[in-house]
Amino acid sequence: MTSSNDFAPPAVAPTARRSDLEIKDAQLIFDAVWRELEREVGQDHLRFPKEIILLGGAPGSGKGTNTAFIAQVRGLTCQPVLISALLNSPEARTLKNAGNMVGDREVVGLVLRALLHREYQDGVILDGFPRTQVQVECLKLLVDKMHALRREYYHTLLSIHFRQPTIHIMVLFVTEAESVARQLKRGRETKALIELATRDGKAERPEDRPTDHDEALARRRYRVFKEQTWEALQSLKEIFHYHFINAQGSLAEVEKNILKELEYQSTLELDSRTVDRLRGVPVANQIIVHARQELVKRLDSYELEHARLFGKVVTFIEDKIIPIVLRHAISGSAHINTEDKLLDNPLALAMVIDVFSERGYHAGVDIHRIEIPEQIDLATGKLTCRTKKVYRIEILFQGSEIRRG
Repeated sequence: MTSSNDFAPPAVAPTARRSDLEIKDAQLIFDAVWRELEREVGQDHLRFPKEIILLGGAPGSGKGTNTAFIAQVRGLTCQPVLISALLNSPEARTLKNAGNMVGDREVVGLVLRALLHREYQDGVILDGFPRTQVQVECLKLLVDKMHALRREYYHTLLSIHFRQPTIHIMVLFVTEAESVARQLKRGRETKALIELATRDGKAERPEDRPTDHDEALARRRYRVFKEQTWEALQSLKEIFHYHFINAQGSLAEVEKNILKELEYQSTLELDSRTVDRLRGVPVANQIIVHARQELVKRLDSYELEHARLFGKVVTFIEDKIIPIVLRHAISGSAHINTEDKLLDNPLALAMVIDVFSERGYHAGVDIHRIEIPEQIDLATGKLTCRTKKVYRIEILFQGSEIRRG
């Protein structure tokens, strides 16, 4: 999935075929880490994020600036997992202090343990991984394991914790000239801030990178990105959802590019069986996603845990509601009254609202109870009534702009 703007991704020079030894090393590393995790938390608790955004960016591409916006677009409230922070964690420092290197095995272990944190259950941005070919192979193995766990637990009570994973590769890119210019500009701004802090006697200082003050070092840092991180992410392009973001322009232009790339697409996120179940419900032209992760989780739970009821609800919508909605396509507003007993089930009523929300509509339901006289006792004058329950469903959506003059 790539942006349609005119800024084309750079050509990548052909690389040598990966060696069997390299892939074998990745398998050995991953298997060892996976066994450790199984011993530590148990297979039932190997619950990885539903959505993982692998974020990469050229130096000066605005990765730090745009991370918060990317999280907002995807409805993620958790902080990103920064590989640079993991490498400075107590676990990593213990390795370094013992004279050991933080190699691929240690990085993979740190990353997988971080992803198991409950706050990342719905989704997380993973900043700085993978960076090597071994890490690329380990990522593929992780996704394979996630799919295997999903299959194993699909028909169990734990199925909602092992959902279909959604993996995004997102690369913010600028040209070499722009990258160098932005790095040096950042260096000048950092220098001014440090001088100001020194003058005011403040202990807190911004991070000062040597590469931000030397054009040759800034250029070298860009080329290292092209040769290592860029190629690592490119090798995953044919496997996962890929987003190439032109980060050359203003902040508003970059945010527009990000928004276009990350528009919600249900077929990428819902379980395939849920997608099949919903195919008969038409999608509104303008889909507004509210509380996306919770909505996806609820819909998948209906299919996984209440499939029979969910099927009845979808059939009810297709047969009883959609024909009326289609007749009101010009106005964008349809009102349906029904006494269908299916809606007496509160869960079925919730399903109706969630299905229409997923399809891009706004649905509301009012329940009206009407007392209907059935019998009168002539001797006592006592009136016996039955309660008639009427569900008034309102469906709102983007109507036609064409109006009669």
